[in-house]
Amino acid sequence: MTAEPEGAARRGTSLAISSRRLGVLTGDSGRRPRRLAIRDEVRLLRHGRDWRGRSTVPRSAEPWVPEVAEPEFPTAWARTPLAVAVRGGLLRGVMKAVVWSQTAPVVQGISYLDGLRGPAVFVANHSSHLDTPLILGSLPPRVANRVAVGAAADYFFDARWRAVTTAMLFNAFPVERYRSRRLRSLAAELVDDGWSLLLYPEGTRSEDGWMNPFRVGAAHLCITKGLPVVPIAISGSYAAMPRGSGWPQPGRPRITIRYGRPLYPRENEKAGDFRRRMAEAVARLAAEEELGWYGALRATADGTLEVPGYGSAQAATPPAITGTAPAAALALSTRGAQMARWRRIWASTKPASGVTRTGTRRRPG
Repeated sequence: MTAEPEGAARRGTSLAISSRRLGVLTGDSGRRPRRLAIRDEVRLLRHGRDWRGRSTVPRSAEPWVPEVAEPEFPTAWARTPLAVAVRGGLLRGVMKAVVWSQTAPVVQGISYLDGLRGPAVFVANHSSHLDTPLILGSLPPRVANRVAVGAAADYFFDARWRAVTTAMLFNAFPVERYRSRRLRSLAAELVDDGWSLLLYPEGTRSEDGWMNPFRVGAAHLCITKGLPVVPIAISGSYAAMPRGSGWPQPGRPRITIRYGRPLYPRENEKAGDFRRRMAEAVARLAAEEELGWYGALRATADGTLEVPGYGSAQAATPPAITGTAPAAALALSTRGAQMARWRRIWASTKPASGVTRTGTRRRPG
């Protein structure tokens, strides 16, 4: 005879005990089951089991814990008259002096703001932490003192010291990017109080210096409140201080901040259509860096201007595939798109003209 393993004997004993316990509750004596009495059913339900004696809760289930809403960081103190006065001195006396000494900003189109009255929404492409200081430093004081900056809640407001610094220096308020904490948006309240907003519709900084598709939140706010949009294109900030850098590159790289003509929502215009007009205006301003003002205007009129998220008229039209090798033509089209992307990356990272990699000026001739 072979000895039964000790583990198997224990499992058999446990199963037998469980079967006897279940038989006591169900009245199963091995012959035929009987109907449960009401008292037995109540006893089973009290122990978390159904009428067959099986558990109603799986073993992998975790206990339910009520979700506790995270408290919102208060930013109203950053918009008091005292905070506005202190921030104006820090912005123009310290921050602008540092940024302008490390880079060579060129501001264009600021005259479009002369006739701007009341709150407005400034939208810009976003590729560097230099973008906000450059915009606030280039705006006239009467406009800059009344601008609140939308900042990512999961990045700038995750720690108290960072939240205090961001709110004080930039008059920032938290903007939920991923709907993870369900924060109450302050944008509508700030506009009602007469504050202009600086928003980055891309939602995050660019990873390669090229503009990402816009989200619809800023367009929806402008249509709801009837606000004008001032498009801004920043060229060169990615090369000056790309994502992951903590200080501008040496040699005072050239950065261009271009302001466009304000856009007003049309009657019965949808948020998606207004978002496209916003993205097209920013893309046209960015194209002026290489094509010039007239070239960018012609590219917009001809439908060849590439707008992130929408492409262009030529890009939207599939290439004509003729002959017996459609796969080869498709491969050439894909390769052309990849080469265009790398050309954009190179254009955004190459140093400004007249400045070498070491930061010294080239001598003419």
